[in-house]
Amino acid sequence: MSKHLEGKVAIVTGGAGGMGSQICRTFAAQGAKVVVADTGADVEGRMGADPSRVDAVVEEIKRVGGEAVASIGDVATMDYAESLIRLALDTYGKLDILVCAHGILRERMIFNMTADEWDEVVRVHLKGCFAITKFASIYWRTTRQGGRLIYFTSSAGIRGGAGQPNYSAAHAGKIGLMLSCANALGRYGVTANAISPGASTRMTDRGRAVDQSSGIAPSLSAAGTAMDPYNVVPPIVYLASDQGGSITGRVIGATGNKITMWREPQWEASVYFEEPTWDVDALFDIMPTTLGAAQWPKTPSHFP
Repeated sequence: MSKHLEGKVAIVTGGAGGMGSQICRTFAAQGAKVVVADTGADVEGRMGADPSRVDAVVEEIKRVGGEAVASIGDVATMDYAESLIRLALDTYGKLDILVCAHGILRERMIFNMTADEWDEVVRVHLKGCFAITKFASIYWRTTRQGGRLIYFTSSAGIRGGAGQPNYSAAHAGKIGLMLSCANALGRYGVTANAISPGASTRMTDRGRAVDQSSGIAPSLSAAGTAMDPYNVVPPIVYLASDQGGSITGRVIGATGNKITMWREPQWEASVYFEEPTWDVDALFDIMPTTLGAAQWPKTPSHFP
């Protein structure tokens, strides 16, 4: 088997999670040295730091001949984020790949959501990506040797999730941050992309759409099926590789055994007014038969 990441150094945040651990193991099998970073907390981020799950991923990698080191902490704090970059550089001498697979889930309808539930989800997901990207980008800008930046987003960030206003906003924000980084860091040889995954993990087990009556977590029977978290990893390996250098500023979907590429929002139609400024009454006259025509989708669930 070819080792597409031979000699690379990668940091994977959320590296002890269902998808994060798969990324870490596969990166190591592909020849990368891996910094496995995680808090070890539950999917709601409420149980504090637990090194056991993180250490288990590192030990598994080492047991089969790979190289990895563990790091426990909150990536949404600036000091810890900077220390992660320093750990990679002090341990392995460089940083080639940053995968941000961390995150928590606190579901609530918008009318029931507390400020703390909003703040913590946005902080962990979005500030966590900003904090570590800031310090990785300083290194990449200084060395000018290129790099690969890969975020995790979600269909909730693309289409919105009814019971996930905090999660949806954070993931939409990640797409904007990714696009900004693709524009800003391309001159230094850095690509930036986002993965929108679909797989059975501890996080999806807690989803509002999951039938909880059976008492059996769907993720426990996902191995070897289309919803195996491993199915998300091959396109990430490609994006992280030298061959993936031609792809930047994109959202890649990896759902089941299907890989897709999303496009950013584009104009679908437009109307113009003959005068420099719009007349309100004129807009009310033409809107029903143009941009507001009855045949247009009425809810985001109909969007492509």
